[in-house]
Amino acid sequence: MTRHDPQVALRQMRDFAMEAVEMSATADRAALDSDRRLFLALTRLVELVGEASTRIDHATRARHRGVPWRAIKETRNRLIHAYDDIDRDVLWQIVRVDLPELVRQLDEA
Repeated sequence: MTRHDPQVALRQMRDFAMEAVEMSATADRAALDSDRRLFLALTRLVELVGEASTRIDHATRARHRGVPWRAIKETRNRLIHAYDDIDRDVLWQIVRVDLPELVRQLDEA
């Protein structure tokens, strides 16, 4: 099994999250229904946040207790495995509310 540098993974999480936040900044919720590229891009970026989170060891997670590790991983799994049943309202909430908070937490780390 390949070991991953947890600091690189944290930076990737932050960068993917920030990209999603920035991408959504000029859009509104209705854009997820009308702009397939936006929907697919935001979905993929949230998946990547979750995937990067799986590369972070327990000790690093323990130092970042405020990060909702389980929810991030579960969201990734839901998007990957239930790709045909993504709740766009939930995705929008994640991108507009949860990811900015995650970026803030990771910036403080």
